[in-house]
Amino acid sequence: MERNGLKAKLLLFVGLSVRLQERFLSIRPIHCLDDVRAIESRPFEEYLPYTSVMHALEVQAQKHSNRVALQYIKSADLAEPSEAWTYLQFVAQVRRTARLFQSLCGNEQPRVGFLLPAIPQAHFTLWGAEAVGIACPINYLLGEEHIAELILAAKVNVLVVLGPHPELDIWSRVDGIRQRCPQLLHVLAVGGGEAFGAGEGGALNFDQAVAAQSDEPLSTSTSLDDVAALFHTGGTTGSPKLAQHLHRNQLCAAAGAACMYGASDQDVIINGFPLFHVAGSFVYGLSMFLVGATVVLPTLLGMRNPGYVQRYWHFAERERATLLAAVPTVMSSLLTVPASGADISRIRCLLTGGSPLPPDLAEAFERQFSMPVRNILGMTECGGIIAIEPCAMPRTAGSVGLPIPFVKVRAVNANGEPVPEGEDGELQIKGPNVSPGYTDATKNSGLFLDGGWLNSGDVGHLDSEGRLYVTGRAKDMIIRSSHNIDPLLIEDTLHKHPDVAMAAAVGAPDEYAGELPVVYISLKPGATADAQALLAFAEQHVPERPAVPKQIFILDTLPMTAIGKFFKPRLREMATQHVIDSRLVERSLQAKVVAQVQADHKGVQVVFHCGDDAGAAAAVKEMMVPFAVRWRLADQRDSQGAGV
Repeated sequence: MERNGLKAKLLLFVGLSVRLQERFLSIRPIHCLDDVRAIESRPFEEYLPYTSVMHALEVQAQKHSNRVALQYIKSADLAEPSEAWTYLQFVAQVRRTARLFQSLCGNEQPRVGFLLPAIPQAHFTLWGAEAVGIACPINYLLGEEHIAELILAAKVNVLVVLGPHPELDIWSRVDGIRQRCPQLLHVLAVGGGEAFGAGEGGALNFDQAVAAQSDEPLSTSTSLDDVAALFHTGGTTGSPKLAQHLHRNQLCAAAGAACMYGASDQDVIINGFPLFHVAGSFVYGLSMFLVGATVVLPTLLGMRNPGYVQRYWHFAERERATLLAAVPTVMSSLLTVPASGADISRIRCLLTGGSPLPPDLAEAFERQFSMPVRNILGMTECGGIIAIEPCAMPRTAGSVGLPIPFVKVRAVNANGEPVPEGEDGELQIKGPNVSPGYTDATKNSGLFLDGGWLNSGDVGHLDSEGRLYVTGRAKDMIIRSSHNIDPLLIEDTLHKHPDVAMAAAVGAPDEYAGELPVVYISLKPGATADAQALLAFAEQHVPERPAVPKQIFILDTLPMTAIGKFFKPRLREMATQHVIDSRLVERSLQAKVVAQVQADHKGVQVVFHCGDDAGAAAAVKEMMVPFAVRWRLADQRDSQGAGV
C-alpha cells in the first residue's frame, strides 16, 4: 500500500509538471536576435520548468507517450526493420537502468562509466546514471591505460562495456582495466548472449540485469545544480580533464538547441554521434527528447559502416528524417553518395559543427541536395552548445549563428577588456550552460574566470545583428573529425624516444578529417632514427589512436620564438604547404599553379597563382571545397571563412 501510494504521488507530480510545461515551456523557431531576447525576458525557471534531466524525460513520457523516442537501425540491410521505443517505453527502460545501478551500489552513489558506441543501451546508461548518480561517458577509442586513468579520476564504481562483437572490439581491454582500477565494483556487458552470467569474469549481462528491474517512477531528490555527468576533454596541459556537467548545464544547452532548430514532436533526426561526445548526448540527443522528437541511431558503427553510408539517403527516406547531423568531414563524404531514387523532401536542415565548416562545402551540399546547412559552435565545458545558426535564418558564411538563450558571448583583448563590435578578440562565454569547472580544480586556472566567464580559446567577434564569428584559435588544439587532440599528448610520447631532441605536433589540413596530426622533430647529435622508425614508435606508444601522427618530418632545427617556445604558426604553414603541394601534384596542376601559404592571427591562408588559366583556377576551386582552410586566388579576396 505504501509503495502504491508513493507511485501515485510521483505520477501526480509528473502530471502537474506536464501542465507546468505546457504553460511555460515554449520551443519555437528563432528568426533573429529579438526572438532570443523575448525568451530571455522571462525567468529561466519558467523557460525550463524542470528539476533534473530525468524530470524532463518523465514529462515527455507523459506528454508524448506513444510517439517514438528512439529508433535503432540494426544493420545496413534496408529490408531489416528498425527497433523502436516509444517515450513511455524509453523512459521505463531508463528507470530500470537507474534502479539497476542503485541496486549494485547500495549506499554508495552510482558513478557509472561506459564504453559504448551509439546504440540504445548507451542512452539507457547515460540517462539512467544521471537520474540516480553521475555518468562518465568514455571514448572507447582510447588505450587501456588512458581509459583506466579516467575511471580512477572519476571514481567510477560501475562500468558498462560493449561485449565481444565482430564489428567493434572494446571488450579485450576490460581485464586490463579491471586490474588497474581496484575500486571498480561491477562490470556489465552489453550483448554477448549467455556468456556473461554473474560468474563470467565477474561481468553481468546488461540487458538481462536491466530487464529484471522495476520500471516504476524513481524517487530521487536531484536538483538542477547537482552534478549529472563528467565528460572528459583534451586540454593544453597534456592530460585529459573531467568537466563537470550540472543538470542545469545540460538542459540549458539542449533547450537552446531545440529553439534554434525550431524543433517539434514531428521531427526525426539521424544522430550517429557517440555519447562520449557532447554532440551525440545533447546537441542532437537531449535537444530532441525535450520536444518529443525521434532520435535515430544508424547502426552500431554509424557512419563508419560502409554499407549504411552507401544507402544513407534511402535510410533517411525510410526513417522519414527531417533533420540530419554530421561533421563537415562526413558532409564531404556524403557528396559522393548520390540521393537518386530516394525521397529526401522531408529533410529540412543538416546540422553541423565540431570542426570548421568550409563555406564552399556548405554551398556544394546545399546545391546538390537542396537542403539548408546550419553551423554550430560548442564546447564540452558548455554542455556542448554555445551558438547555433537558426534553421529559420539564412546561412551566413563564416558565422556560427546566435548565442543560445540565456548565454552571453563577448570578445576580449589580451587584458581581458571587451573589444568593439566587429573586432576580433578571444571569445568568452557566460550562462547556465557553463560547467562549474573540472573535477581537478587546479586545471581551472586561466579557463574558468571570475564572474562566471569561460575562456573558449577561440578568436572571433560579434556583428551588429548578434551573429558570432570564429576566425581562429588561440590554443594549439588539433581537431580531427570533431575529436580534440592535445599536441602535448603526442609530443610527450615522442620525447621518450632516445633519438628525439625536440618534437612539435600541429594539425595539417585534410579533406576528410578536417585536420590530421603531424609532427616536426629535431634529432639529438649523432642520432640516426628516420621518420618511419619514429612513426612506428608513435603508433606503439601514443595512448589515443586518433592522436597517432600521420606524418613525421625531421628538421635540423625547429622554428622557435624569442623566448624559446615552438613557433607553431610557422609549422602550420609548413604542414599546410606540404598538403596543398601534394594535392596539386596528384591533380597534375603543379606546372600551372603556385600555392603560397601564409600565417596570421587568424591561422593559415593559401594564395593560389594561376595566371590567366581559367581551367586551372576552376580545378583549384574544386580541390579546395572540402578543406577548412582560408584560401583565395591571387588578386581576389578570401574564398574560405573560418566557421566552426
